[in-house]
Amino acid sequence: MSIWLTPEQLARTRPAERTDFATPVPTRVVSNGEWVPPPQSRGQKRVEQALAEVAERNGRRLGLSRREFLRTSAGMAAAFVAMNQVYGALFDVDPAEAADPGAAKQRLDALARQPIIDVQLHFVRDDFAWDGILALGEYAKHWNPILEKEGVTMQRYKFDNFLKEVFLDSQTRVGLVSSAPSDNPNNVICGNDDLARARKIVNGIAGTRRLMCHAVIAPGQKGWLDDIDRAIGTVRPDGWKGYTVGDPLAHSEFPWRMDDEKLMYPAYEKMQKSGIRNVCIHKGLMPADYEKSFPHWRYAMVDDVAKAAKDWPGLNFVIYHAALKPFLMPPDESLAQFEKKGRMDWVTDLAEIPGKHGVTNVYAEIGTSFASSAVTHPRHAAAFLGTLIRGMGADHVIWGTDSVWYGSPQWQIEAMRRIEIPEDMQKKHGFQPLGPADGLVKSAIFAYNASRVYAVDLTPSAIAMLDGDGLAAMRREYLAAGAAPSNLAYGFVAKGDGNG
Repeated sequence: MSIWLTPEQLARTRPAERTDFATPVPTRVVSNGEWVPPPQSRGQKRVEQALAEVAERNGRRLGLSRREFLRTSAGMAAAFVAMNQVYGALFDVDPAEAADPGAAKQRLDALARQPIIDVQLHFVRDDFAWDGILALGEYAKHWNPILEKEGVTMQRYKFDNFLKEVFLDSQTRVGLVSSAPSDNPNNVICGNDDLARARKIVNGIAGTRRLMCHAVIAPGQKGWLDDIDRAIGTVRPDGWKGYTVGDPLAHSEFPWRMDDEKLMYPAYEKMQKSGIRNVCIHKGLMPADYEKSFPHWRYAMVDDVAKAAKDWPGLNFVIYHAALKPFLMPPDESLAQFEKKGRMDWVTDLAEIPGKHGVTNVYAEIGTSFASSAVTHPRHAAAFLGTLIRGMGADHVIWGTDSVWYGSPQWQIEAMRRIEIPEDMQKKHGFQPLGPADGLVKSAIFAYNASRVYAVDLTPSAIAMLDGDGLAAMRREYLAAGAAPSNLAYGFVAKGDGNG
């Protein structure tokens, strides 16, 4: 996890896991450590209260504790019922699903063969022991009372738990593991060899192509171009990952721009010649006080994307987090600002690049940005998606979740399946509807856009192979044994009593 938060900022947070009420959909904004989470809003508190009431009532009727009920598919549905009660009918959910686990499971099973490719996944290497992450581990008791007894270890962030949360507790079919650069080699959460090793292990278990990996680039650091040559020769990554702000853990010595001809173009040439053409760039997600606390914040903007994309049409530039800045004001105010101006800082700038510059090789990845929007205010999440699709096309928006920091990605999958852009927003801003869970738009975002970029075979015969592979067999055994999702997230939430 990339932690930008200062000790003072960390003191205003608590671990997402340490809570008396572990909900299937977070009822607080969970930060992955790259930005300060806002306090729980009144709306989120109302969602939490409504969900608790439904879980208590329906759980009692079914002979389940509240905690047990919330770990069922009906508990997941109940979370979206509660959100609709508070925010309006933005999520497609039948109240019957929240009352009957059978009805909820029937819907879940009906979507079980839907392809889902998650292009932003993380875990930490086996020998990683940076104190910042260990401190985060201590925070990780907030959402799970059991952890008060068991304690929290680095295992929560390591490969075994990653495998469980992503491939057993969710319907993710194919994933891509990524990492981040560091000015200090000891603070790299996963090196390129670690990522490639994970890919080999998962695909070996499966017997199919279930996991892809990035190779992280560190422009400006000593020998960084040689590292690209080595990665091409030995790692053979599925794509490249870079942070234009440099090391996200500190005030880096090596910020850079995508359109720096002297620094970056030799690297692009190597990437293009190698045939590894997917260049994924972290943008946005600045700390809340970024203008004061983060000296390189301008490098997180998207004003360097268009020229690079135009000069290198043979590469795909995938902008991670869709360049969304953290919420700098309460969600209602942020949404009101969007509805007044019709813009969303940096996100709209990114979405306008294809139309303004005539490029077709720029994509938006939505990890963390969709997750935080969906639990902050679903109308904001709808506006975020509508902005990207209107400007870039539904065929240029790519699914990612930033898990395992947020626990199993299944709640994010369900949020995307169920969300719709309200009719008034469609009319006012010229947005098209998102459509059904397995309709053309959501299916493109969930998998088919990434399948095109990463050459993942999603023909019926290929999907049948995934359904019958070793990882699918492992998941069937896991579910048959009665396993249930933990409902945990592994990040930061703001301290407070919900009155923020």
